[in-house]
Amino acid sequence: MMQEILQQTTWQEWLGVCFSVVQVLLARKNNSNNYLFGIAGILLSLYVMFFAKLYAEFTLNLYYLIMSIYGWLYWKFGKKQKETAISETTTQEKFITTGIVMGTFILFWYFLTQFTDSDVPVLDSLVSAFAWAGMWLMARRKIENWVLLNMSNMIAIPLLIHKGLYLYSILTAFLFIVAISGYLEWRKIIKSKNVTVAE
Repeated sequence: MMQEILQQTTWQEWLGVCFSVVQVLLARKNNSNNYLFGIAGILLSLYVMFFAKLYAEFTLNLYYLIMSIYGWLYWKFGKKQKETAISETTTQEKFITTGIVMGTFILFWYFLTQFTDSDVPVLDSLVSAFAWAGMWLMARRKIENWVLLNMSNMIAIPLLIHKGLYLYSILTAFLFIVAISGYLEWRKIIKSKNVTVAE
């Protein structure tokens, strides 16, 4: 079984997964260079997702590409030409996040059911909707990004297994664990910053 899985796995999957692992580990460590590895992994994932007929995830990866470039620049320079600090979402950002989730789900679901041969339009749309919102929050260095990304991961794991993309499903399970760790790490950073301000 394992040998069969390995034989079915393309070099694009292997390399894309490796870049993605490095990216998420750097993101957990609050390293802005995570986006550079992310961009390399995304380009390979675009190829894989297209041929797996996961069209919403293909589009999601295009969005990842744009947000990764934006995120790298925002993390590096921010609004005042210095790295943006980690923080919690404001009320306005929560409304925007909810709008992104609902809006992208409806758009993807409609597109997939009307214009593609997707056999998993609901799940594919949900994965992308939560991930779009999570990436937007990550680009703005908001701690809640990890929660949204993990909601996407929970849905993506069985979806990727269904599509035979076992290496990506293992990567996604790994990302789920790292996201929990990332949330806890970022929470410590916020707490230490608040203690410093209080002093």
